Amino acid sequence: MRRLIDILFASIALILLSPLFLLVGAAVMLSSPGDPFFRGWRVGVSGKPFRMWKFRTMNQDAASYGPITGPSDTRVFPLGRILRRTKIDELPQFINLALGDMTLVGPRPESPGIVALYKPWHRAVLSVKPGITGPVQTELVEEAESIPPGVDPAAFYVEHLMEYKIRLDLDYMDHRTAFTDAKVVISTIGLIAHAAFGFPWVPKHREPPPFRQEIRE
Repeated sequence: MRRLIDILFASIALILLSPLFLLVGAAVMLSSPGDPFFRGWRVGVSGKPFRMWKFRTMNQDAASYGPITGPSDTRVFPLGRILRRTKIDELPQFINLALGDMTLVGPRPESPGIVALYKPWHRAVLSVKPGITGPVQTELVEEAESIPPGVDPAAFYVEHLMEYKIRLDLDYMDHRTAFTDAKVVISTIGLIAHAAFGFPWVPKHREPPPFRQEIRE
């Protein structure tokens, strides 16, 4: 049933968004020479790697300088900042949804370099398909802005953000239902409407779920 819902969403989204894809793709190429899309390696269910589609928001060779971006990363060109803020850069992931690499709601996929740093209990997030959106996207809004200026973004991410995100994902997986998925989708739409059009949406923040001793070992 989940796969049928994913195919339905992907089909409708790709048809309705095709004019926007053409417009944004052309704008990206005019703003920064190169491919309008970024297809970066991510780790999916059971550790299987796949190429995740996004609109490119950084200079063409930016990936060679590391996968984590800070709040004032100069690799991100001006249009790219708008695409990131409004989450439009994520829309091509409906291609991954159609291909079966991702599902609509689930843990966000990480790059192979980050997954290589996982502790054994972290790898539980790889037991389900990664999602286009998920609990982290509705709880940790503007992730790059949470990285303090003047620090190494990659080091800060690994030391602080990575485990925080994994705890949220594992807590979501423990309580996953069609209702919780619907709440995530509605929250994501509200956040996008707020970022793009000023829609009065205020996300509810909560503390990370209590750390479970059984997964520490």
